[in-house]
Amino acid sequence: MERIDISVVSPVFNEEDNVEELYNELVISLERTGKNFEIIFVDDGSTDSTFERLKKIRERDKRVKIIRFRRNFGQTPALSAGFDYARGEIIITIDADLQNDPSDIEILLKKMEEGYDLVSGWRWKRKDNFLTRILPSKIANFLISMITGVKLHDYGCTLKAYRSEVVKNIRLYGEMHRFVPAVASLLGINVAEVKVNHRKRKAGKSKYGIGRTIRVILDLITVKFLISYSTRPLQIFGLIGLITGGTGFLLGVYLTYLKIIERQAIGNRPLLLLSVLLIFLGAQFISLGLLAEMLSRTYHEAVEKKIYAIKELHGFEEEKI
Repeated sequence: MERIDISVVSPVFNEEDNVEELYNELVISLERTGKNFEIIFVDDGSTDSTFERLKKIRERDKRVKIIRFRRNFGQTPALSAGFDYARGEIIITIDADLQNDPSDIEILLKKMEEGYDLVSGWRWKRKDNFLTRILPSKIANFLISMITGVKLHDYGCTLKAYRSEVVKNIRLYGEMHRFVPAVASLLGINVAEVKVNHRKRKAGKSKYGIGRTIRVILDLITVKFLISYSTRPLQIFGLIGLITGGTGFLLGVYLTYLKIIERQAIGNRPLLLLSVLLIFLGAQFISLGLLAEMLSRTYHEAVEKKIYAIKELHGFEEEKI
């Protein structure tokens, strides 16, 4: 089987007017590198003529491969499928809306030659609406960098370069594709960031809205848990349990002192109810932590389950995946 140096993975959803130009720009940029490459388009359940246009491109160029989903699963499952099927030593991800500039791939590769395992693009001059896209992105990037400890200016930029062994050892869920640099930090990788060009959308409609912010925040909580406590969940739940239970116990001791020593009535005191509640909460958090420990061990030993369903494969028939 021919060695592949670079795999480009591009999730595609209703981009019929962009895929041809994207392919042309990718080929120009990749051929300049002088390396063997493949281009994997992941059709995420497109309802327009995107898939038909991709098949025509595939007929002309066998370096192009297509993964077609049965329905729209989202960008994270699309990237996950691309990672699973990619054979390149370096995997490049890029949006299909032409806002990422394929010519910047050479910048990413050059940076990787310095020994980095992951190089992320930074859209330092974004061509998006400030209030609905840029401002929420800046806030999100600040929060993600602060909470995960992996400081990047632009987590949301799809244009990234990964060494194969990095993404092959990561399982993605929810909207977690943007958090790959943070999750990959568990593997002890070297992460770099480079400025890349960002262009206005020429055709089609953006699939992103401000409504995704809530999902991103929830996934950020998940990422923080995975980074810090995925293999030791009792340490966070147990700590909360000890604090709440301990506070309840101290209140109970105080009330017992009032009852026995001071001879005061405590039956009508709100502190008594609060003390009992905190003790029960503490016991529940500790129990939850123990259950989480058991689930964590089951998860790490469980059979892998894919988060997508493939309808068709084009270009992978000769390969055993």
